[in-house]
Amino acid sequence: MPAKKSTKKVAAKKAAVKPVPAKKAAVKKVPAKKTAVKAAAKVAAKKAPAKQAVAKPASKKAAPPLDAVAKAAYLNYRRRMELGLPGDDDSDWLEAERSVIG
Repeated sequence: MPAKKSTKKVAAKKAAVKPVPAKKAAVKKVPAKKTAVKAAAKVAAKKAPAKQAVAKPASKKAAPPLDAVAKAAYLNYRRRMELGLPGDDDSDWLEAERSVIG
C-alpha cells in the first residue's frame, strides 16, 4: 500500500492554493427625491428668459441642384466636342456651376 500523506501537509497545500476573495467596497444607494428635482426644474424654467429666434443673413448662396449642374456640364461637353475646343470634364463642370449659380 502506498504511504498516506499527512493531513496537515494536504490542508496546508489546499489553503495555499485557495484564492482569497477581495472585499467589495460598500456602496450606499441614496434614493433621489423626485419632487425636489421637479420643483427645482419648474423654478429654473420660470426664471429663464424666453429665447427669440433671430434670422441669420444668408452669407453663402445655396448650392444649385445637382441635376441642373449635371445637365449644364453635359451641354458644355457637347458644345466643346462639336467645336473641337480643348478642355476636360472638370472644366465643363466648373463652368456649368458658374452658369447655373449666376
